[in-house]
Amino acid sequence: MPVDWGRNGPDLMMTLDRNGTPLLVQIQEHLRTAIREGRLKSGERLPSTRRMAEHLRVSRGTVVEVYEQLVAEGYLDSVVGSGTRVTEHLGQDRPQQKHPTSAPPDRSVIQFDFEYGIPDLRSVPLREWAWAVAEATRTLPTASLGDEEPAGSPHLRDVVTAYHRRVRAGCATADNAIVVGGFRQGLAFALGMLARTGIGAVGLEDPGPRDHDRIAERAGLVAVPIPVDADGLDVAALHKTPARAVLVTPAHQCPAGVALSPARRRALVAWADEVDGVILEDDYDAEFRYDRQPVGSLQGLAPERVIALGSVSKTLAPAIRIGWILAPHRFRDALIEEKRLSSRGAPGLDQEALALFMESGRFDRHLRRMRELYRSRRDVLVREVTELFGPASLRGLAAGCHAVLLLPTDVDEDVVVDVARTLGVRVSGLGRYLSAPSPADPALLISFGNITEGQLVSGIHAIAEAVRRVTSLDVSGRA
Repeated sequence: MPVDWGRNGPDLMMTLDRNGTPLLVQIQEHLRTAIREGRLKSGERLPSTRRMAEHLRVSRGTVVEVYEQLVAEGYLDSVVGSGTRVTEHLGQDRPQQKHPTSAPPDRSVIQFDFEYGIPDLRSVPLREWAWAVAEATRTLPTASLGDEEPAGSPHLRDVVTAYHRRVRAGCATADNAIVVGGFRQGLAFALGMLARTGIGAVGLEDPGPRDHDRIAERAGLVAVPIPVDADGLDVAALHKTPARAVLVTPAHQCPAGVALSPARRRALVAWADEVDGVILEDDYDAEFRYDRQPVGSLQGLAPERVIALGSVSKTLAPAIRIGWILAPHRFRDALIEEKRLSSRGAPGLDQEALALFMESGRFDRHLRRMRELYRSRRDVLVREVTELFGPASLRGLAAGCHAVLLLPTDVDEDVVVDVARTLGVRVSGLGRYLSAPSPADPALLISFGNITEGQLVSGIHAIAEAVRRVTSLDVSGRA
């Protein structure tokens, strides 16, 4: 699909020889060639005759004559009110146009998307965010439009750390904070910095996001899987490894959904003290809790041992690519150097907008609204799964926007995933998050962040039908 340039769109690259072939002929041939080669796409708007004439330093009459000739030849269309455009569908099958080969498109239509990690995109507070961007544009001093401080916006660092202290029981200050372009960038910086300080291995929760293995390996670290049970990360197993760093999701483990128990929290801090280690805390959806008291951040428990990583990808939207690192002072300069050599981080205007959005109370109002929305969806999920699969079929329900659906022990979760896709359902098996094939009970990861209640009900029924087809057993009792 061509870009729909406005009337003042960019000029065309065209070099003319003013001592050779007549300029009219040269311009015609330049445009024909650009269209044939696909540099100008079907439907793409050309500059106005006046704009083209000024750019090429020729008379407007020359350009008018060029356009009229190419309209007559069928290369261009000229419509009053729409300007002059390349003829629709012209040249799409010409052999001169080279298109990269790609995999054939997936013909299955996804109606019910339980894919993990996406918040409710329909509920992103765009009007409030537009207010914040406008306010940042209006109030930001001119001097702040240059290169930002290496650690990021002082205003945003003040607000983020104050929020973390107030809501997550942390103890970081603005001096501990570094603004980055999202969680993954923060994690890459942190792991790269640890590798350069002499740490050779990092423990990663198993099950857990397997992309973290590759991020660790790119940073020069050995990724060591550490099992997770009903109490969270198995610290005793961690003790048996060479790891001196570990990445944990203590408030709501991804993907199992368990919280790190108080005893395990104390044991994890003791491990870090014993091995002179570092705990990387991913605080990804701690704001969304339902049936329990909030769990405080590990950073507040052991500020000299914990690097806390946060972002707004789950609380607002992934497209607002802003995150932060809250780190002990001893790591601050090294982390800033990692950032300086790799990236400028998030755009400065967006950082100021986020600071204003949070400081004004709009962020917390949005979170309260989303907490109730997700709670309602979770309750619908529990009701439908209980009826279709029986009680105790769900785990990890106390917080967050996903749960684990246990499947009958005699089914292959990969086959269920494939069959569900033919029924219009996108869902992942728990095995996708394991470091190696495991005899663990088959299960599916059900995310209810970006799906309506009606879609959720229909999607769970479709999953039940997929299980029935795989097992030839009617698990619903009402298919």
